[in-house]
Amino acid sequence: MGIVPEGIKLICIGAAAAAAGAAVSFWSKWLGVPVLALGVFFALFSAYFFRDPDRKKVFAPGEIICPADGTVLSVRTEDDPNVTVVRIFLSIFNVHLQRAPMAGKVESVVFTRGKFAIAYKPEASSNERNLIKITDGTGRFAHVEQLTGSIARRIISYVRPGDEVKAADKIGMIYFGSQVALYLPGTARVLVKPGDKVYGAETILGLW
Repeated sequence: MGIVPEGIKLICIGAAAAAAGAAVSFWSKWLGVPVLALGVFFALFSAYFFRDPDRKKVFAPGEIICPADGTVLSVRTEDDPNVTVVRIFLSIFNVHLQRAPMAGKVESVVFTRGKFAIAYKPEASSNERNLIKITDGTGRFAHVEQLTGSIARRIISYVRPGDEVKAADKIGMIYFGSQVALYLPGTARVLVKPGDKVYGAETILGLW
């Protein structure tokens, strides 16, 4: 179990606050103890939230890899009748890394500003978001959309246009409560349904 680089800074901030609280408590316990407790909590929560579990599952060539941990919100067509969209809600207790659903080339990475609705609400589809388009040259594609939530509002992409990715590679992260949408060709067979608990780089989300 590792920790993603984005979490190290926050863990250090929490540890520094805890150390400051411990020092202050020698002179003023009513001030120092709460700061100490808050610093320890913040550091531990950051270590938990930014965890990076070691996942080494091997997938068959015809399997589509789930890009994120969370709960499936919906599986349906939306704007394009030829595209199936799988929406996954990530609570603050889920791992917030995103993984490549397939091996291929990053065609584009497009960031769009938007709203900050609660991530499990239908209107969250218009939230601030980042769309990573992956194709493999055979007509198959898997577009991973990272959407912010209402609490922390930061999206990180680890890939750039032109990058080659392997199946299950880490491609990005969203801070705190959020949503991930996966866009697939309508010909893909999706194996999950609303309400299912899924795990990035572990769950077989569908078949080509």
